Amino acid sequence: MNSETLNATHNNAVSTERRLTRSEILAKKNANQQLIKAAYTKKDHLDSFPDYRRFEINGLSVCLKSGHGTKLSSPVKQYIQRLLKLNMEGPYGAEWQEEEKVKRIEMVDPEALYIFVHEVDNSNADEKTTLFTEEDPSTSRQEDSGPLVGFVHYRFVLEEEVPVLYVYELQLESRVQGKGLGKLLMELIELIAQKNCMGAVVLTVQKMNLSAMNFYTSKLRYIISATSPSKVYPMMEKSYEILCRTFNDEAKTIFEVTERKSS
Repeated sequence: MNSETLNATHNNAVSTERRLTRSEILAKKNANQQLIKAAYTKKDHLDSFPDYRRFEINGLSVCLKSGHGTKLSSPVKQYIQRLLKLNMEGPYGAEWQEEEKVKRIEMVDPEALYIFVHEVDNSNADEKTTLFTEEDPSTSRQEDSGPLVGFVHYRFVLEEEVPVLYVYELQLESRVQGKGLGKLLMELIELIAQKNCMGAVVLTVQKMNLSAMNFYTSKLRYIISATSPSKVYPMMEKSYEILCRTFNDEAKTIFEVTERKSS
């Protein structure tokens, strides 16, 4: 076999290898998209974790309800907006005016999923209210709901081509903070993520929100993601960090490597 034939054979082998590689990449991308799609087909992610629907923690009795961005009643929208402004205007500072507009759009996005936290006071059963719309399938279990005291807004997305559960918001009223409720909600979020085969839980925290940074990094041991601006572009000052917790080797490789080269 002459050199030209050898070269042709080598080039064909390389070409075939590249085609196979592209095919594998496309297959993997499709598989990840199917995971996201499957996660969104489930009507109520709390169904897999019934013990979390109602519980008591440090003297606080609460029940959790699922919600969807397209099925929020006007009172719930107003509640979300008020709580976001109350909790986040300070950490965002001058950026809040524009960020508030963004959050209002995100709030009702078709991909927005919610866990609503209701305080339950059995001694005031006649005063219990429900703030959900009639179209919400969870209304069939509203008989024991009390007033809202917080919520989690989360989504299933592809981040760096890895399927992840992204926590957009975890907001609690000040009077129910410091009781372990936030930690329990993040525990539930992680269970939902793993149940739906997500590679990680990812979230964004304002650097000025010192209590939130301490909560996630010190109490929950979340780490600054390799995709966070401070890792990717260390010379560029950004007002936020991206934090994560990974559940498999692929996600660990993408999100936990200590150094990333800026492009």
